[in-house]
Amino acid sequence: MRRRSFLQGMAGGLAVASIPGDVMAATDLHDAARRNDAALVASILEGEGVEIDARDETGATALLVATHANAIDAARVLIAAGADVNAKDRIDDSPYLYAGARGHLEILKLTLENGANLASTNRYGGTALIPASERGHVETVRTLIEAGVEVDHVNKLGWTALLEAIILGNGGPRHQQIVKSLLEAGADAELADKDGVTPLAHARRAGYVEIAELLVAAGAR
Repeated sequence: MRRRSFLQGMAGGLAVASIPGDVMAATDLHDAARRNDAALVASILEGEGVEIDARDETGATALLVATHANAIDAARVLIAAGADVNAKDRIDDSPYLYAGARGHLEILKLTLENGANLASTNRYGGTALIPASERGHVETVRTLIEAGVEVDHVNKLGWTALLEAIILGNGGPRHQQIVKSLLEAGADAELADKDGVTPLAHARRAGYVEIAELLVAAGAR
């Protein structure tokens, strides 16, 4: 009874739909999560034998499906009910990693508050900080830095978050701010890629004057 009341409360006090049968298939839970139907997610989880981390054909849990859709309400219900924020699909994405990479900040914060593994890596061997930096998610980068993600982690391509922000970024204001945040967090301004090309060399080659200035100010030569 306490579990039912808790889940109904997490669903925002919405009326919970009647679900026929005792057990819903994982696909129903995934579909409700995708549609951000928090009330239905809570109702399905009340079924006997429902596995909250059941996988679909891609290996994704319902929480990862909700994260793909940035379905915040559904994700909140699933996480509160104990969904694994680190459960990976067949291509090594997890709710935590995907939220970080895509800049789904509210879900990212929920995962960080509920056991996200900061050392977890994606299929490229990168932490959540690296794709967040590449894609220009300023607040996500700040959040991950504050959470304690290693700023100089090197992925399988030989790139750090700083290198990826420069190599795959566009040199604009968002990437400038990300470079600044990474440097202020202690990122090594001279840590080169696997070919020996430094962040400063990459910035200069791309014509990113402002980023080059930030690197020089941080001690890059």
